[in-house]
Amino acid sequence: MAHSVSAFQAAYISIEVLIALVSVPGNILVIWAVKMNQALRDATFCFIVSLAVADVAVGALVIPLAIIINIGPQTEFYSCLMVACPVLILTESSILALLAIAVDRYLRVKIPVSYKSVVTPRRAAVAIACCWIVSFLVGLTPMFGWNNLNKMRRIQELNASHTEFVIKCQFETVISMEYMVYFNFFVWVLPPLLLMLLIYLEVFNLIRKQLNKKVSSSSNDPQKYYGKELKIAKSLALVLFLFALSWLPLHILNCITLFCPSCETPHILTYIAIFLTHGNSAMNPIVYAFRIKKFRTAFLQIWNQYFCCKTNKNARTTTAETGN
Repeated sequence: MAHSVSAFQAAYISIEVLIALVSVPGNILVIWAVKMNQALRDATFCFIVSLAVADVAVGALVIPLAIIINIGPQTEFYSCLMVACPVLILTESSILALLAIAVDRYLRVKIPVSYKSVVTPRRAAVAIACCWIVSFLVGLTPMFGWNNLNKMRRIQELNASHTEFVIKCQFETVISMEYMVYFNFFVWVLPPLLLMLLIYLEVFNLIRKQLNKKVSSSSNDPQKYYGKELKIAKSLALVLFLFALSWLPLHILNCITLFCPSCETPHILTYIAIFLTHGNSAMNPIVYAFRIKKFRTAFLQIWNQYFCCKTNKNARTTTAETGN
């Protein structure tokens, strides 16, 4: 049995490492593309960079911490809590970045003429800063007291244990399910997702109306302007859909755990839900590459300038030296 558990953990760790190896370079490439390409400097892409930063942190920080939690070391309560909180911060940061992107796309089609005067780089930076501040406050709420410390102490007292207060570090041991469901999911995950759904439905509705009317806009060619907006909106709505598809299963499992304590959830379902949440961080760069032409062009430019041509140049240099 011990060998079976070790083999399962090894498989779990391997999958997590694979996700991290895709997520981190992919999202660094997104940030790099925005930095080097002037065409990717507007507000939408600044919010996409904020989302990419959160996804890099998932691969570089959250996944290693998740592996530690899976191993379940014996540790002090608040040390374990500090290991569990980063995923809460980064999840909320991703949701708020997606919400900012949705609002930005709405303003682009609702007020195309005055958009640039309303959504300035300064205001976009302030919005991103606010998103991260709120994310830290929401994600660190368990550190302020909404956690399972008293519950764990009662369990220790019932067991008549007089040893030093240490626990096996696991997510559900330190994080309250009431916090996860009532506060995290019902307040900070589900309402923003529903709001974004309504925003994108309105965006598509406005674009189709404008395409049918062919009204004047800031562009000389309204058909081209709104056609481009429709393509980008579809791509970003796909990012939102993938996020919801990746995160809702885990939150539904949390609801089952809270509202039906006697219900036994198969461990394999929990692991699949966890893999989906972490894997979501690797999906966005793939969506950008296949769906948004500006990103695809920037990715190819980076490849040709820093990797492909450099390799060819080194090969030519080596051939010349060999010939001499």
